[in-house]
Amino acid sequence: MFAAIGRPLLGLLNYLGELCLLLGQIIESLLRGKKRWNLLVDQMVEIGFRSQPVVIVTGAFVGAVLAAQGLFQLSGLKMESMGGALVSVGMLRELGPSLTGIMLAGRVGASMSAEIGTMKVTEQVDALRSMSVHPIDYLVTPRLIAMVISVPLLITEAAAFGIAASWLVGTQAFGVPEAWWTHHTVARTELADIYISLIKGFVFGILIVLISCHQGLKASHGAVGVGKGTTRAMVFSSLAILIFNFFLTMLMNIIFPIGLAN
Repeated sequence: MFAAIGRPLLGLLNYLGELCLLLGQIIESLLRGKKRWNLLVDQMVEIGFRSQPVVIVTGAFVGAVLAAQGLFQLSGLKMESMGGALVSVGMLRELGPSLTGIMLAGRVGASMSAEIGTMKVTEQVDALRSMSVHPIDYLVTPRLIAMVISVPLLITEAAAFGIAASWLVGTQAFGVPEAWWTHHTVARTELADIYISLIKGFVFGILIVLISCHQGLKASHGAVGVGKGTTRAMVFSSLAILIFNFFLTMLMNIIFPIGLAN
């Protein structure tokens, strides 16, 4: 019984320790490593620009369905005009960051793990070391910088399209007066909501890169190992986003409480 309990616990502690060591190497690379601006630009295009269609579609339809479901409930209370405020706060504080992070974990995180894992099993990472190129400087650091820049912007984009889609659903499909919908949306949306979405995006970006690159650097046993590492990267990144989202929500709502004066 103790072995059955202790073995997974020790495995988890070992995994967290490896992530901390990788994070330490990344920090050292950021402070002392060589800056590779061309790789950074390439990663920003791959992570930020090419992820826009997925993020826009996700944000728009999440905002639309949230507005529809909220209006179905609010109509019984004669509070349909509050639907815009509900979607705005929900998209900025919760759904925008978490769903965008999960979508990026699947699209970008899995790609990172597969690319680096393939380089690992084909000994290209060892070749980088033989040429005095640090793998962290070359493979991980540009991805981390590109991710922490791109993810907050993508979350903002997802939230904006979600709010716009909710306006269409509320005013066109449900017939809520545009003036009241816009008034309550603007009145109930605060700068704190934007701060929370940006902070969550920054944290989620670090988690995706850290977990995905770790799985790639630890890949072994050929194509089978790369496939397993890619799957783990997506699953572990998504779980980490959901877990951290809860604790960040509790912390951020203490630091940035929802204003009652409005």
